[in-house]
Amino acid sequence: MENQFGMTGFIYNDDHQWEKFGEGIRRKILGYEKDIMLVAVEFKKDAAANNHKHPHKQISYIVKGSFEVNINNEKKIMKAGDVFLVLPNLDHCVTALEDSTLVDVFTPYREDFV
Repeated sequence: MENQFGMTGFIYNDDHQWEKFGEGIRRKILGYEKDIMLVAVEFKKDAAANNHKHPHKQISYIVKGSFEVNINNEKKIMKAGDVFLVLPNLDHCVTALEDSTLVDVFTPYREDFV
């Protein structure tokens, strides 16, 4: 698989487009190669990424706003600057408590996203 970084490893935000990812949610895949992927996700207030699971490890950094985060039936309120980790095959979901943005990192990359 070819990566998006080229030989230099630099990615420019303006080179990538937002795509709708659900009601009140949009995402932008900023870069990936077979072992890792970085995705920015914006949520409108009350938008939710429904309960799901996947075989990837995921770590998410909340850039702006706040979320109710549910991992394996444990709920926490998290805000800008907080991070949550989802291990493979754990049920998880988030609901935006206000207009919010997070950055997801997956390993390996999410083939279903590209």
